[in-house]
Amino acid sequence: MSRSSRATSVRKSPAERSAEIVDAAVALARREGLSAVKLRSVAAAAAVAPGLVAHYVPSMDALVATAFERITRAELEEVREIVLAASTPAGKLAELLATVFDDEREDVSLVWVEAWTMGRGNETLAASVRDVMDAWHATLSDIVAAGAESGDFRVTAPNEAAWHLLGLIDGLSAQTLVHWRPASRPAVLGELVERVLGARPGTLVALAVE
Repeated sequence: MSRSSRATSVRKSPAERSAEIVDAAVALARREGLSAVKLRSVAAAAAVAPGLVAHYVPSMDALVATAFERITRAELEEVREIVLAASTPAGKLAELLATVFDDEREDVSLVWVEAWTMGRGNETLAASVRDVMDAWHATLSDIVAAGAESGDFRVTAPNEAAWHLLGLIDGLSAQTLVHWRPASRPAVLGELVERVLGARPGTLVALAVE
């Protein structure tokens, strides 16, 4: 192959090259966590020179934030689709909890845990974390409000209850990374959520351990 042929075969538009770099960063974050998204590691994953990554990425902080947002928003959209299939608020909440605590989602849990830590020194990432957490809160709040209206849940402040639930989910998700008490987690979580929402005892526990 001639030099001109090789040059032509690798020539890509700025949009294509930028998308490849972002895709490489997302894949790297899923495999190894956000802390692995560094200039040289992203360049290696994208099979380009580090200088090319620096040329197409405004900053590594921004690339880390983009990887976080891509991964976590994809999860949220998937969860929303799954939740829509349930017919009752309790069923929707049970589906949401079962989905986020699926053992195959530890990669996303790691991304979240590292984002909370790394966000202290990366305001771009911190802003993305706040935005996605707001979106999760809105999803939970809608389910809780619907349950309060139907009588499944006895709460007077769905937004506050959703905030409590999000704290429970985040804390227990972090614990999954070290596999602490995994066998008891579904039942314990179901009992806690029942208390927060004033649900009939056993309703969510039964759904959680199915």
